[in-house]
Amino acid sequence: MNAPEKIKVKTMNTIQAVNLALDEAMGLDPNVILLGEDIADGQEGGIVGVTKGLSTKYGSSRVRSTPISEQAIIGAAIGAAIVGMRPVAEIMLMNFTTVAMDMIVNHAAKLRYMSGGQTHVPLTIRTMTGAGFGTGGQHADYLEAWFAHTAGMKVVAPSSPAEAYGLMLSCIFDDDPCLFIENMPTYWNPGAMPRIGERIPLGQANVLREGSDVTVISYSRVLQDCVAVAEKLAAEGIQVELIDLRTISPLDEATLLKSVGKTRRAVVVHEAVRSFGVGAEIAALLHEHLFSDLLAPVQRVGSNHSPVPFAKTLEMAFVPQQSTIEAAIRKALG
Repeated sequence: MNAPEKIKVKTMNTIQAVNLALDEAMGLDPNVILLGEDIADGQEGGIVGVTKGLSTKYGSSRVRSTPISEQAIIGAAIGAAIVGMRPVAEIMLMNFTTVAMDMIVNHAAKLRYMSGGQTHVPLTIRTMTGAGFGTGGQHADYLEAWFAHTAGMKVVAPSSPAEAYGLMLSCIFDDDPCLFIENMPTYWNPGAMPRIGERIPLGQANVLREGSDVTVISYSRVLQDCVAVAEKLAAEGIQVELIDLRTISPLDEATLLKSVGKTRRAVVVHEAVRSFGVGAEIAALLHEHLFSDLLAPVQRVGSNHSPVPFAKTLEMAFVPQQSTIEAAIRKALG
């Protein structure tokens, strides 16, 4: 009798997943257009190839390579959005959003409110960031807390290729401006294939792993470190409940409160600097609503309060490590 054949599980990386979502959205709606530096096929679909093949398929009128001007990209995208298009604007690196901050914060985020709900801005801003490639202090910051603090903006940070696909589709077809943050060092990491056509609702966190001892809340790249730590602790009998935020704003408060209400302990982990970060907001939320139920103060894990270092050894010391996450969990457990 022949040995059974191994079942081959198809995988996809984040570059492929975002490309697939963009392709699908453009096929569904002719109003979906792409703008950004070097995104056409002549420039290999951007610096990591996320938009590769799309200008050949849909033409240069819908996949527009722009001048090197973040203000021009966002300005044109906002204008297109308010006249009925659904633009996806690529700002190559998250630090470069600062160049167009006025347009993002004072125009895209506020036009719906200031027009009494008459003017929607269905704009998606794609950007990438993340320490690990030695790109230095002006190229690798996580700035999600800035935008989550801005009323009118939705902020999304996928943790896997399948999540990136489903969340990207939801952002494109949302009527409000969305900031979609991709993690550069994990672009090529394979993950499970998404369910084609399935959109992941914005504002809905995912309980990735159920547990009873402590809740760990995270998103983007460091979520994978949290998974590894949770698996290690499980061997000791410590059951970690792991939540992937997916969407930073709007925040899924109900899922967080339900989970921490059960475990009565919580740790929040993100790559952004710890000071004034998303973790501080979540810690405040949990303490306000569950103060009498908590068995320990909420722990926060983030990067050191410093520009991202260039030197590899310093860069690794800057970002949270699995040992740091484990220590925070053990502290929460007493």
